Amino acid sequence: LSFGSNGDEIMTVAKQRVVPALRITNYARSKAFFVDGLGFGVGWEHRFEPHFPVFLSISLDGMEIFLSEHTGDCQVGGLVHFYVQDVDACYDEFRKKGIAVKEPPNESMDGMRDMTVVDPDGNQLRFITLRDKSAG
Repeated sequence: LSFGSNGDEIMTVAKQRVVPALRITNYARSKAFFVDGLGFGVGWEHRFEPHFPVFLSISLDGMEIFLSEHTGDCQVGGLVHFYVQDVDACYDEFRKKGIAVKEPPNESMDGMRDMTVVDPDGNQLRFITLRDKSAG
């Protein structure tokens, strides 16, 4: 929800309210992993100057994250959870594209099935499908 300078509502935007950021150390390698490998789309990229570190927005199925080469933004080794319709289908797709899966799909907590993928910088991406508890 955005407001004009006088407090009047000017537009309403349905948007993810929290966007996690992951630190990357090599733009080309990370872009290939996230975009070509995992299927994320690039929303935008920003650099203050042509050879400066990049800050970019990527998204997958309406879930946005930021990737940053800026050393002061965050440290490598983050963990982000993505809720997906079918973690097993994601697993099959990632394997077809040659993405190494650290932990293949398994039943984790009550009503959850998940898998973990690690990006080239050591950030963990956990893909989760919520199961219908009444179906079993």
